[in-house]
Amino acid sequence: MKTIYIAILLLLGTSAFANDDKYYEQMGKQIQNVYTAKTAEQLQDAINAFDRIAQVEKSKWEPLYYSAFGSIMLATREADGAKKDSYLDQALAQIEKAKAIAPAESELVALEGFVHMIRVTVDPATRGPQYSGLSMQAFRKALGLNANNPRALALMAQMQFGTAQFFGSSTAEACGLARRAQEQFSLYKSENPLAPVWGKEMNAGLMKSCQ
Repeated sequence: MKTIYIAILLLLGTSAFANDDKYYEQMGKQIQNVYTAKTAEQLQDAINAFDRIAQVEKSKWEPLYYSAFGSIMLATREADGAKKDSYLDQALAQIEKAKAIAPAESELVALEGFVHMIRVTVDPATRGPQYSGLSMQAFRKALGLNANNPRALALMAQMQFGTAQFFGSSTAEACGLARRAQEQFSLYKSENPLAPVWGKEMNAGLMKSCQ
């Protein structure tokens, strides 16, 4: 009966969660899992859970966001370029679905920029011109939607810093962005209990390189 019930809900596009509390509870659990995953298997389990929630909660962007985030985290751990690209393809597909639900959500656009940024790492010499441009374009758009988005600021700082190092140019602008991101991380508040909170440690690592 449970299987039939879920199948009917999927057909109707209605929620399998009795109320928002159940949704927040399930999402909160999986968000913690994706943030604390130590292995690729744990990350994939969390991604699968987000995908199941997204299949039911068709009006929510957050499950798709965290599914994409998990795939990006898998990509950052993968040495093989083809596999890395495959994870990033999966991430981008989920981001596109989420953007259809919440096109003005700054966090989604910032995450899209993150995908492009990791694409560069597969082959910086050949991919840099295309994907660094796409990533910066996405970060600027994210900041246009929310000028104080700390993740967009931190990711843009990372991209600028890496590009400056690659070309042997000044990192001053990147470090200025990183300092601005640090300020915004300390001020960041959201009415959405499922809003992303990652990125502060990553930015702190960059700040050390700026000293």
